[in-house]
Amino acid sequence: MKNFIRKNAGKLMLLAAVVSLSSFALIRPQDKPTFYMIGDSTVKNGRDDGQHLGPDGLWGWGHYIHEYFDSTKINIENDALGGTSSRSFMNMGLWDKVLAKLKPGDFVIMQFGHNDGGALFDTARARATINGVGDEQKDGFNPMPYMKKQETVHTYGWYMRKYINDAKAKGATAIICSPIPRNSWKDGKAAGRNAGNNYGGWAQQVAQQTGAYFIDLNKMISDDYDQEGEEKVKSTYFHTDHTHTIEAGARLNSKFVIDGIKANPDLALNKYLLQK
Repeated sequence: MKNFIRKNAGKLMLLAAVVSLSSFALIRPQDKPTFYMIGDSTVKNGRDDGQHLGPDGLWGWGHYIHEYFDSTKINIENDALGGTSSRSFMNMGLWDKVLAKLKPGDFVIMQFGHNDGGALFDTARARATINGVGDEQKDGFNPMPYMKKQETVHTYGWYMRKYINDAKAKGATAIICSPIPRNSWKDGKAAGRNAGNNYGGWAQQVAQQTGAYFIDLNKMISDDYDQEGEEKVKSTYFHTDHTHTIEAGARLNSKFVIDGIKANPDLALNKYLLQK
C-alpha cells in the first residue's frame, strides 16, 4: 500500500485538487439575475408586512410576485416605496440605489402614476410631474427635506424614459406597467381606467418610444372588475380606501402582471417562471 502511494503520489495530489475545486464550484453562489420592482404603494405597501393599515392588511402586488418564479434561478427584489411618484422616487435617491446594483441580464419592472398628479412645488409633498410625455419643464424651489433646492420638473414621460434608458444602459431589460385601476365606479363599470390622455396611455407611449416591454395592467384589471361587478370587487379586493388592495386584490393584480409577462413570449423573464 505504501509503495502504491509513493508511486502514485502525484496523481493522488492532482485528484485531491480537482475534488477540492469541484466542491468549491458547487458551493459558490451562482450569479443569478435579479428581477427588480420599482413603484408606489400599490406595488409595495408600507413595511410590506400587511399589518399596519387596517385589520385586513394592505398589500402591493409586488409582495406575491416571487411565488411565480424559480428562486434557484432568479432573485426577486421589491424596491417600491409608498407615496412616491415617478419624480420623487428619483429625487429621494431610490433609483440611484437600484441602478448601482443593476447588472447585465437583470430586469426592472416599473409602475408609477398614482402620485404624479397635483401641484408641482407644494410644501406637503412636491412630487407631481407635468402631464404627458413631452419635453415640457418648469423650474421652482423644492422644499422637501431631501431636496431643499431649485429643481427642474419634467413630464411623467420624461421620468419614465429615464428609468428605462438608465436600465438599458446597464444591460438590464425594462418593463413598464400602466397603473392599476382605483376602486371607482360609474354606471356599474370600473371607472379607474387610464387610457389615451392619461397615465395608462402615457405609459404605453413611453414603451413605444423606448422599445421597452409594456403590460397594460390597468386595462387587464379593469376588464376583470367589469366582469366581476362592483359589489364583489369592493367586498373582495378592498377594505379601507379606493386605491390600496388587501391580500386578495394584491394577489389578483400579481396574477395579471404575470399574465402580462407571458403575453410577451420574447421577454427573457419568462424562462424563470415556475412551470405550473
